[in-house]
Amino acid sequence: MNWYEKLNQYFPVEEMKSKKHFETLLKEKGDVYHKDEGEYHVMMYAEFDSFLFIDYVYVSPQSRGQGIGSKLMEKLKAKGKPIILEVEPIDYDDTDTEKRLHFYHREGFKHAQSIGYTRKSLATQELNTLEILYWAPDQESEEVIYEKMKEMYEEIHTYKDEEIYGEAYQPVEEVLTIDKTRDVDLFEDIKKPKGV
Repeated sequence: MNWYEKLNQYFPVEEMKSKKHFETLLKEKGDVYHKDEGEYHVMMYAEFDSFLFIDYVYVSPQSRGQGIGSKLMEKLKAKGKPIILEVEPIDYDDTDTEKRLHFYHREGFKHAQSIGYTRKSLATQELNTLEILYWAPDQESEEVIYEKMKEMYEEIHTYKDEEIYGEAYQPVEEVLTIDKTRDVDLFEDIKKPKGV
């Protein structure tokens, strides 16, 4: 199974980029967009001057628990820049969503509680709400993370969208919002002991 098939099998259709989109990013934005691939993992990420964005991380089920994910995170953290990623809220019918949150919590990521992120999937035409997690070596504020997310969205997610998909993704101001009164802690549920 090639890298795209692994990602396509693991991630929901509404979150996936097309193979053409990936290939275009890797070819035309190869100075920013990267693929880190090994026998048991695939990581797609963008490295900008002042931050990193993890687009997709896949670790094969048979090799989970062997520290591959932590090694990938350490490699990115060593660059000394904030790391941002999108994550699904906990879905109790999908145990991977909770495991993923536990992993990022252990890795020192924080939930950007004030940032709202909802975009329409061009594949399903449905709205898809994700949460933003970040690791900030210099305690960067959520406002700084928000500005970096906007840059990433316009540089990566919507890159040549009309040419690739035949239609455009929503403009960034419709997709990303910042609201200091938003009170949602994604990690709250996983911090509680079971049964509470």
